[in-house]
Amino acid sequence: MPIVAPSLLSANFLNLEAECRMLNKSEADWYHLDVMDGRFVPNISFGPMLVAFFRKATSKTCDVHLMIEEPERYAEMFHQAGADILTVHVEACRHLHRNIQQIKNLGMKAGVAVNPHTPLSAIQEILNEIDLVCLMGVNPGFGGQQFIPHTLHKIRQLRQMVAERMLNVLIEVDGGVTLENAAEIVSAGADVLVAGNTVFRSPDPIKTISALKSVCLNV
Repeated sequence: MPIVAPSLLSANFLNLEAECRMLNKSEADWYHLDVMDGRFVPNISFGPMLVAFFRKATSKTCDVHLMIEEPERYAEMFHQAGADILTVHVEACRHLHRNIQQIKNLGMKAGVAVNPHTPLSAIQEILNEIDLVCLMGVNPGFGGQQFIPHTLHKIRQLRQMVAERMLNVLIEVDGGVTLENAAEIVSAGADVLVAGNTVFRSPDPIKTISALKSVCLNV
């Protein structure tokens, strides 16, 4: 069964306590926490302090996605804040293998995110060192964008790479995930669905999360 990871970037920041209570009651598996620096992406979101608050609010996995330059400068801070998984962008890392080693040495699971324009060849030499690949279904930086259809081909390609090497690497898809395309994304090979607006802009987020899980069960 796929993992559903609502993105708190789309939550109501005036009522975060209630949003966390809702997620904790729901079938959501992870909290997905998008960190943006205004440099790697044009938007700015939040940092370790807010991650620490989310960590205190839940026992669910905290999946921290760093859309930032020089992530090595902040890995220790996010570890102290309570991140279970720390994902860095291949495009932002000059020494990706060193970044992955740092994350793992701190005791977190390590992920690598790949932008829509970046070929999977960019991560083929690191694939056996990581726990998760986050395929961006949109250009990073803003929520509410439409899913880029070519991402489905990329998911299939990555699933084949993982299978051929017999690796235990999760494939996460972040951006543009909806109730309408979730089944197709999972069928292509995704393990983790990051859903922001789909969940938090829904009239009934708990029901929407349940529907995402139910849609995927039919794949």
